Amino acid sequence: MTGPEPFGDACSLLDHPKLEFAFEVRLRFTRVQNIARMPTGAGRGAVYVDGGEFEGPRLRGKAVPNSGGDYSLFRPDNVLAFDARYMLEEDDGTLILLHNRGYLWGRKPDTIERLREMAFAGGPAVDPREYYLRAFPTFEVEKGKHDWLMRYVFVGIGERKADGNRIRYYALL
Repeated sequence: MTGPEPFGDACSLLDHPKLEFAFEVRLRFTRVQNIARMPTGAGRGAVYVDGGEFEGPRLRGKAVPNSGGDYSLFRPDNVLAFDARYMLEEDDGTLILLHNRGYLWGRKPDTIERLREMAFAGGPAVDPREYYLRAFPTFEVEKGKHDWLMRYVFVGIGERKADGNRIRYYALL
């Protein structure tokens, strides 16, 4: 290990997994492109990071505008499988590449359509209890203060906003 140990001696055991809050990211993206109907029955969407910020007990900074985006696969079973890459810049200047994968699906038959209306047509907000937005990210960062990001497994719980996403990340200790 090179950087400081951020979570002390806390650890998960087989019968007692332990999660610890690491940080929250709020991303904004307004530019959207879609490949609506591919021969597979799926569609592909792209949204590009316009900006955002992140903050937590050990990290704080901003999303680097135009550093990447999310290239989601809209599956025929109404599940969105996202695959995003973009850069975060910590307040100390350290760059962090976030590769975020996960799933978004509705708990009711019309939820995904209502999320689309909220995001693309100014429709009303959708209660986060009505959908599942979960992420399993990985990080790349230079050796030093923040390289602990490359030693832990993280899970994210997200909310879809009209102009982007809000995701809270937890380290599995």
